[in-house]
This record gives sequence, structure tokens and C-alpha cells, in this order.
Amino acid sequence: MKGLRVRGKIWIEGPEGTFLGYGRMVLLERIREYGSISAAARSMNMSYKHAWDLVESMNRQAGKPLVETTVGGKGGGGARLTPEGEKWLALFRKLLRHLETFLEKETDLLPG
Repeated sequence: MKGLRVRGKIWIEGPEGTFLGYGRMVLLERIREYGSISAAARSMNMSYKHAWDLVESMNRQAGKPLVETTVGGKGGGGARLTPEGEKWLALFRKLLRHLETFLEKETDLLPG
């Protein structure tokens, strides 16, 4: 049938459940962009508490921090991706590209 497409999602699971998925990837990218968990959360219409819980879950499951925070002071606190965070972000982007290629090939197999 015309207009049909094969769709899919991908995520990495750990012992606690989701370790890294599309939403967490966007959160990491926004933390890198804004230098702040709260600003990243706001940009995604997400509560700070939820963003913090996601960051803590990823840090714990990775065994090495993906995000490091600094406490507030005169200039306020902040957050940044660690080299480990950058590594996982690149890997997840690569997995997404592979998934898209796979889904395109499967869509080509559909009748019509």
C-alpha cells in the first residue's frame, strides 16, 4: 500500500531499566548546549527533578559519570558532559543511524 513505512525505536537497557534512549540523548545534548540541567529541562518542558533523576540514573548505570555538576556560587552552578558522556552520545547517534538505515530497507520490502 502506498504511504506505508516501517517504524521503530531503539534504547539501551541496563539493570535498572532504560539506560539511554532518544529522550535521554536529547537531555544530554541540551545539557551540553546550555551548561545546566535546569536550563536543559526547561528547554524540553521537563521538570528539573525528572531531569536530575534521569541524569543520576545514567551516571549510576554507566559506572562513570556522563554528566558532572558544579555547585552554585556567585555565578551559579552548572553541568557539563564528561568524555564518557560524549562517548555514549556518539554511540547512541550511531545506533540511530543504523536503525534508520534498517527501517528504510524494510520499508522497501513492503508491497505496493
